[in-house]
Amino acid sequence: MPDPYFFGYGSLVNLTTHDFPDPRPARLKGWRRGWRHTDLRQVAFLTATPDPDCEIEGMIAHVPNDDWAALDAREWAYDRVPVTGAVSHDLTRPVDIAVYAVATEKQSLPSTRHPILLSYIDVVVQGYLRHFGEAGVERFFATTDGWEAPIINDRAAPRYPRHQVLKPSETALVDSHLAAVSATIETMA
Repeated sequence: MPDPYFFGYGSLVNLTTHDFPDPRPARLKGWRRGWRHTDLRQVAFLTATPDPDCEIEGMIAHVPNDDWAALDAREWAYDRVPVTGAVSHDLTRPVDIAVYAVATEKQSLPSTRHPILLSYIDVVVQGYLRHFGEAGVERFFATTDGWEAPIINDRAAPRYPRHQVLKPSETALVDSHLAAVSATIETMA
């Protein structure tokens, strides 16, 4: 029986946000990322969206104790979608891989009422930098839609529950890429 694995493409790429076993870099073909909002959360977050012309990098990891319950609880606003054949990785044993994605009919674009948290972006970019280098960070920004959404600068009082402390060079890298995509960053009220 194949081992269950998940493909993470956002905060799950930052291994300091979890301790799921056997993490390793992977690529998911036919998908891209997008900033979206649902009625299930107050702020916007990343979701995977089908795109036959795109491929995204991320991390796969083993589902703890072969039980999806803990991971489903962490990713409660998403549906679990099987993607085994679309993921390239270095494992040699059989695995079943799923990605978490918000169903199209349950999502909407971020808004001033439902912005993106800068502390969340920081966590994601830090993970991509650690595992894929600066070129990986560039690919992350290029394969993610929704940068026109408002971003709240919550660095002084992070609202993202798994926020991380960034080095000044990491913060500068995030800020540089956000400027390159003409992101609008607002001060937290």
